[in-house]
Amino acid sequence: MKLFVDTADVKELETCLERGFPSGVTTNPLLVARSGCTDFGAHIRSMIDALIRHDAKIPLSVEVNTADPNKMADQAEEFVREFGDYPYLNIKIPIGWNELKVIAQLAKRNVPVNCTCCMSYNQAIMAASAGAKYVSLFWGRIRDIGYDAGSVVRATRESLDRRGLDSEIIVGSIRHIADVNEAIQAGGHILTVPPKFFAQMCAHPKTDEAVAQFMTEFRAWEQAVQASQMKRAA
Repeated sequence: MKLFVDTADVKELETCLERGFPSGVTTNPLLVARSGCTDFGAHIRSMIDALIRHDAKIPLSVEVNTADPNKMADQAEEFVREFGDYPYLNIKIPIGWNELKVIAQLAKRNVPVNCTCCMSYNQAIMAASAGAKYVSLFWGRIRDIGYDAGSVVRATRESLDRRGLDSEIIVGSIRHIADVNEAIQAGGHILTVPPKFFAQMCAHPKTDEAVAQFMTEFRAWEQAVQASQMKRAA
């Protein structure tokens, strides 16, 4: 199981990279729009620069920002030209009948594709069959429509394994820590998680309690030793 950082915020990304755990980065037009940037290309370049500074040889998924499949292929080509010097670039293409053609074209050119916005088993299998390197299942949004997200992830994982397809499942739309735990148990290869959850994933009140107890008792011992040494010296 791998953890990807779901962000377009360079500072958030660097905070995670400093801690060494990210196996990849995903972003999307909504995250870019919320990042406060004013130049899309320059902003993606700043993310690539951050990855290079931290020697993070990990995939970066950049999503097309058009809903027109006829324009997606051109935009994907543009991204490859502009950002393809970063060897771990992935192009995010949403699932759809006409979008499958774009996925297949890119896959034939060995351009890694992250097929995004998958809400069902069928969509994920179609994307994988078309050559997508990653299929992104949206855990929280699947639940919004009343389906068991865990069952969708498990069924997709079983089919990919049985058919010997190389596609990996990215579980996104993570809204709670419980989503992380359940998605791992359901068999997602990768979780892409908003940065705000990572600190929570490292925290536990019993950990704080144990560390405080260790330090309190060590300091008491340390003070007792110093007092004893001073007494002998006197």
